[in-house]
Amino acid sequence: QVQLVESGGGLVQAGGSLRLACAASGRTVSRYGMGWFRQAPGKARQFVAAITWSGGSPTYADSVKGRFTISRDNAKGTVYLQMNSLKPEDTAVYYCGAGRVAADPRLYDYWGQGTQVTVSS
Repeated sequence: QVQLVESGGGLVQAGGSLRLACAASGRTVSRYGMGWFRQAPGKARQFVAAITWSGGSPTYADSVKGRFTISRDNAKGTVYLQMNSLKPEDTAVYYCGAGRVAADPRLYDYWGQGTQVTVSS
């Protein structure tokens, strides 16, 4: 079983940066791929980035390429999302998930509770 807790969200001005963290625990957590998704009010959960269990092959949604970086530190049991050059359209609740590395949220087995990111213009 895996437990996930997101942190690092907040309010930031357009063009600013935030670093999200997802603390993962569980005896098999290192065997899971990790992904970040976001969901704005009235919209479907949207893929942001994902990384393999070994920390390789990071993938990104086109909307965040060049601005966001996903990384993983299994020794700390944490996956990060460095968010630079933030835009108002990045405003959403950000969730981390553990499961198969994919853009489809249905392939993730575990989810955190989310952390709010608000980008002001």
